[in-house]
Amino acid sequence: MENLPLRKRPIDIVFLVFFSVFIVTCIISDSVEGLGLDQVANSPNILVQWNYWYASNFDPLYQSHPVWLRFISGTSAFVYVIFYILLIISIIKRWNWIQLPSVIYATMIIALTGIPIFGVEFFGSAAERTPNVAVFLAFNAPYIVLPLLLLIRMRKPKPFTRAF
Repeated sequence: MENLPLRKRPIDIVFLVFFSVFIVTCIISDSVEGLGLDQVANSPNILVQWNYWYASNFDPLYQSHPVWLRFISGTSAFVYVIFYILLIISIIKRWNWIQLPSVIYATMIIALTGIPIFGVEFFGSAAERTPNVAVFLAFNAPYIVLPLLLLIRMRKPKPFTRAF
């Protein structure tokens, strides 16, 4: 079976948009936490200032710098970002070999990122829980929903031979 052109794979267009945004957020957000930069309002680093605004208003866990979160954020900033670039290229060029790395990535981010972070944000100590669930979900749910959709999309070999 032959690979379909991108116009016949609309979900892949959605993936292109979201995973392109994920590259930017890895640079803006995850790198700050992964490098352990203190999130303070008066930092000369604009990325730190943006992270401070978000964390101080909606995500006290992110501002508290637990070492495990630094590892998760560092993995996102310096490992997942490489996968995002390869995924985008693979979607455009219809490289079916990306199927297995996609399954591995989606499983990792859901299990190793989503479960611990969402668990603490909703069930952790009062000092670490999000004060605004709706805003937290608006910022963070795409990092679970899109990998889950990608996992479903990549469930079988040769994903670009079918629309979904």
